[in-house]
Amino acid sequence: MKAELLCPVWVGYLLANPLRKLIQDPRGILAPYVKSGMTALDVGSAMGFFSLPMAELVGPDGRVICVDLQEKMIKSLERRAGKAGLAVRVQTRVCSQSSLGLDDLRDRVDFALAFAMVHEVPDAATLFSDIHGALKPGGTVLVAEPKGHVTREGFEASVSAAVQSGFEIVDKPIIRLSHAVLLSRK
Repeated sequence: MKAELLCPVWVGYLLANPLRKLIQDPRGILAPYVKSGMTALDVGSAMGFFSLPMAELVGPDGRVICVDLQEKMIKSLERRAGKAGLAVRVQTRVCSQSSLGLDDLRDRVDFALAFAMVHEVPDAATLFSDIHGALKPGGTVLVAEPKGHVTREGFEASVSAAVQSGFEIVDKPIIRLSHAVLLSRK
């Protein structure tokens, strides 16, 4: 990811604000896809707006792997997970600009989330290839991008990159203020 494309850390605090739940409730968005005992992946997790509810949904036998390029975002997420009593379920990783660093998770992830972050990545094909490799066959990824920031054409280009990486479109859920698609690993 190029530094100028990244969400600034100060915006991370706004995105993690509890008032955001009035517009985009993470539990409501994730509950249809995340179940107890799952291994879930939050790509571009920032400070954990979706990560912590995901950790609640996977329950004590599940885990959530949170990946972000910015160490300050990850450190904030770790503090928030500790305060919420969810640190044991949350594993954090700082990725590089060229890889999510998920080779050790090959075929182990049940569900992945890429929420409002694909537009920050200069190479969507590499991103989706990394996610595809981590997912179990039949595993799903929910991709959502902000309508005010990403055009329909830009979103469709991202979906096309995902399909070329081996995903198929399963559903087009409605998420407020977002373009969204649920993809499955073939």
